[in-house]
Amino acid sequence: MDIEPIKTKRDYHRTLKEIEGLMTAKRNTPEGDRLDVLVTLVEAWEARHYPLDLPDPVAAIHYHMEQNELAPKDLIPYIGSRARVYEVLNRKRSLSLRMIWRLHQGLGIPAESLIKGDADATAKQVARVSSPA
Repeated sequence: MDIEPIKTKRDYHRTLKEIEGLMTAKRNTPEGDRLDVLVTLVEAWEARHYPLDLPDPVAAIHYHMEQNELAPKDLIPYIGSRARVYEVLNRKRSLSLRMIWRLHQGLGIPAESLIKGDADATAKQVARVSSPA
């Protein structure tokens, strides 16, 4: 099996074209093995050159609500009172670790999405609390 690394966009497009031709390859055949290796190379190239940013926590919650036809009241068991839910959804309150855990466990929202950006908000809260008035 003669496979070379993807170094340029030209290599990338050539590899995509080759993958397209191998899409019907059966597993555990030389063609299937080649397809697996080429897909791995393309995934590595795309991760390096086309990174995807995770949504911020509130956007992730809104997306999950939309996809699962949830209303804000459905978040009460995971976030707290109705007022607290609206504070979170309107970006007036950051998610606590407990809220993140409950949303992840209860609704299946990826923890990475709920944590992203929250570290900055937490740092700002700590700075506000610890700075002299």
